[in-house]
Amino acid sequence: MANLSGSLSKKAALGTLVFLMCRSIAAAQGVVPPPAVSVAPVVSRQVTETADFVGRIVAVDKVDIVARVSGFIEERNFTEGQQVKAGDLLFRIEQATYKAAVDQQRANLARAKATQTNTALQLERGKELIANRTIPQSTLDQRAADDAAAKADVMQAQALLEQAEINLGYTEIRSPIDGKIGLASFTVGNLVAPTSGTLARIVSQDPIYVTFQASERDVLAYKRRLAESADKNPHVTIHLKLPDGTIYEQPGITNFLDVQVDPNTDTQIVRAQVPNPDGRLVPGGVVGVVVERGPPQAALVVPQAAVQLDQAGRYVLIVDEAKKVELRRVTTGVEEGRDVVVTEGLKEGELVIVEGVQKVRPGQIVTASMVPGN
Repeated sequence: MANLSGSLSKKAALGTLVFLMCRSIAAAQGVVPPPAVSVAPVVSRQVTETADFVGRIVAVDKVDIVARVSGFIEERNFTEGQQVKAGDLLFRIEQATYKAAVDQQRANLARAKATQTNTALQLERGKELIANRTIPQSTLDQRAADDAAAKADVMQAQALLEQAEINLGYTEIRSPIDGKIGLASFTVGNLVAPTSGTLARIVSQDPIYVTFQASERDVLAYKRRLAESADKNPHVTIHLKLPDGTIYEQPGITNFLDVQVDPNTDTQIVRAQVPNPDGRLVPGGVVGVVVERGPPQAALVVPQAAVQLDQAGRYVLIVDEAKKVELRRVTTGVEEGRDVVVTEGLKEGELVIVEGVQKVRPGQIVTASMVPGN
C-alpha cells in the first residue's frame, strides 16, 4: 500500500508539472486571450456651459393679514393651507358697533345739510334786504359767515361718515392676492385689534422666485458676455436641481441683479422667475441653480467613467487601431449628466476605455467591445 501511495503522489506531481509547462508554452505562443475591455467613442455634442449655485425659493407676493379695526372675530371663512383668490372673505369682525357709527354719522350729515340750507336762505334774504338798506352790512356779513361755517360742517360730517363706512368695511378682511394661506393665529371669538399682529399669512404660488448669490467674478463674466452678444438680452436661462437630485422641468429666467455687493460675502444677489403651476416649489426651500453661460457650442464629450486621475493630472486610456492601449493626458470641462467635456487631448471618434481600466496598461493589446448605447 505504501508503494501504491508513493506512486500516485509522483504521478500527481508529474501531472501538475506538465500542466504548468503547457500553460507556459501556450502563453509564449500567445494562446492566452488578451484582456477584454469596454470602450466608448469620443463624440461631438452641442453643449451649453453652465455654472452651479445654491438658491432659495422666494414667493413673488407675501402678505401678512392684520386687523385694521378692533372687535371680536365672528367668522373665519378659510381652511388653513388652502388656495385663496384676491377678494375672498377671510375674517369677519363683529359689525354692530360700526354699523351704528355709520347711522349716527349719516344723521349728523343730514342735520348739517339742513342747517346749511337755512343759512343759505338767510344769506339770500340778507342780500335782498341790504339792497333796500333794511339791515346793516354787518348783519349780511354775519349771515355769510354763518353760511360758510354751515358748509364746512357739512363737509366735516361727510368726512366722518366716509370714515365710519371705511371702518365698517374693515370688519370684512379679504385676501388682497391670489395665493396659499397659512396657519391662523386667531380663531372665532377672539378679540383682535391693529396691535394684535398677523392673523394669517398668504404667499403666492405661481410664478415663484429663486434667489442665489453670484460672485463678483461671475457677474463680471456675465457682463462681458452680454457686451459681446448680438441681441444684448440681459436675461439668463436657469434650471433648478431639486433636493432629491432631479432637474425641475420648468426653466426660469433671471429678472434682477442686485445694485450693490454684499460686503460680508463679496457677492451680488441674482433673482430668477420660475413657473410653479403644481406648487412643487415651496417658499423658503433650498434648491440647486444651474445657470447657462451662453448659447450651445460644439464640444467633445466622453463618459465620466473613462476619466482617471493621478499625480500628474487627468488622463484616459484609449484603444488605437492596432488594439493597443495608449495613455492620453486630457483637459476636462463641465459635466453633462454622465459625460464630461474634454477640451484638450482627444479627437472625435477615438475609443476610450470605460470598463476594465484597472486590468490593462499602456502598450498592451486588448479585446475591445462597445458599451451598450454606443
